Amino acid sequence: MPIELPVIWTVTLNVTLWVGIQLALAWGFIRMPAAWFDAPTGAFAFETRGFYERWLGVKHWKDLLPDGARWFGGGFAKNALLATDSAYLLEFIRETRRGELCHRCALLFIPIFFLWNPWWGDLVIITYAIIANLPCLIAQRYNRIRLRRLLARMKAPPIT
Repeated sequence: MPIELPVIWTVTLNVTLWVGIQLALAWGFIRMPAAWFDAPTGAFAFETRGFYERWLGVKHWKDLLPDGARWFGGGFAKNALLATDSAYLLEFIRETRRGELCHRCALLFIPIFFLWNPWWGDLVIITYAIIANLPCLIAQRYNRIRLRRLLARMKAPPIT
C-alpha cells in the first residue's frame, strides 16, 4: 500500500472507481465494432456436459444479472432470445463474446486498487471483483454453449 488514505477516502475511491471502471468498460465495449468479436471461442469439455446447469445452477440465477448493454444506446440485449434464425443466433453468440471479454477486462483492473488499500482492503476488492464479474462470465459462456447447440441443430439435416 504505497498510498495511505483515511478509511472514508479509501472506501469512496474504491466504490467510485469500480463503478466508473464497470460503466466505462460497458460503454467502450458496446462501441467496438462487432467484427472484433467474430473469432470463434472454444469451450472446455466440462462446459459442454451440463456443468453450468448441474453444478452451478445457472438457469436459476442468470436472469437476475443486470444487462449492461441495455444501459447504453446501441447495446444488444441478452436477457431473452428474441428470434431463432441463424443470423440472430450468430449475432447473439458474438455478443456473448463481447460481454465475456468486457467482464474479463474488468478483472484486469484489480491491481490498481492495491496502491491505496491495506491488505484486508485488497481482499475486499478481489472478492467484490469476483462476485461482480464471475457470474456474468459464467452466464455468457453458458448462453454461448446453448446457442451454439441450437445453431448446430438448425443446420443439421432433418432425420427421416
